[in-house]
Amino acid sequence: MAYTRARTFDLDLLRTFAAVRETGGFTAAARQMNSTQSTVSMQIRRLEEQVGTTLFQRLGRSVQATPDGERLAPYAGQLLSLNDLAWNDLTSAELSGRVRLGIPDDFAFYLPEVIRAFREQYPAVDLQVTCDLSITLMNRLAADQLDLAIVTRHPRTPGGHLLRREKLVWVAAPDHQPERLDPLPLSLFPRDICVFRERALDALNEAGRPWQVIYTSMSLSGQQAIVGAGLAVTALIPSMISPQLRQLGEDSGLPDLPNVEIALHRRSGRPSEAVKRLSEMVETRLSMPA
Repeated sequence: MAYTRARTFDLDLLRTFAAVRETGGFTAAARQMNSTQSTVSMQIRRLEEQVGTTLFQRLGRSVQATPDGERLAPYAGQLLSLNDLAWNDLTSAELSGRVRLGIPDDFAFYLPEVIRAFREQYPAVDLQVTCDLSITLMNRLAADQLDLAIVTRHPRTPGGHLLRREKLVWVAAPDHQPERLDPLPLSLFPRDICVFRERALDALNEAGRPWQVIYTSMSLSGQQAIVGAGLAVTALIPSMISPQLRQLGEDSGLPDLPNVEIALHRRSGRPSEAVKRLSEMVETRLSMPA
């Protein structure tokens, strides 16, 4: 039987493909990979030539994966994940250094498993975690005070590696109906720092529903306490809803809310190996399945 030479994917090209698909553009992918737009374009052309099909189509200034690109995406993810796991397994014992990670207090519930796994696998790495507002974390990242930040995407803080999209929902106490009051009593995070607040008020204003903010706090526990007492309604993502609260349904009379995006941002410049490893672990464990 004649020998057929196996065809092999170039993992660097697949990594570029994944970055373009995640960010929606060549320029954004180049920024994420600390590369150039021309290099990213060239690598995508090479990959398309290798597989013999078009992987992206242009939509104005952005790009979107073609049907063939979407078919490739899960395979690319698995190949890259196996590659990274193999490298991590073989080199984890010698890894050291420092990683400074920032995350909003209301997303801290995402972290315990990641932190525990990272410290068990890389005991010589000094991992420092800071909780603060998304906008503050982005400022600290720009000031070289953090290496990584998990934040809610905001019009003023676009980009980063998209980890997950979650739909905002209205939340109230299980034994009260503040959603029936007029104006609607709201418990929200402060103005100009929280995309949850902006999305909720935009939806109410567009629907013509009168509202009144009766409680403002930067603390998720504070929000949950006021809402849990039946005094107000708030907007959260489902993973932030405590057992003492209930998600309101379509019969609440409140307008539908949009999705919010949670992204991982990395400090500009060449990352250390420790930062790269934590980035990969966060992306693997926090990303929602396609």
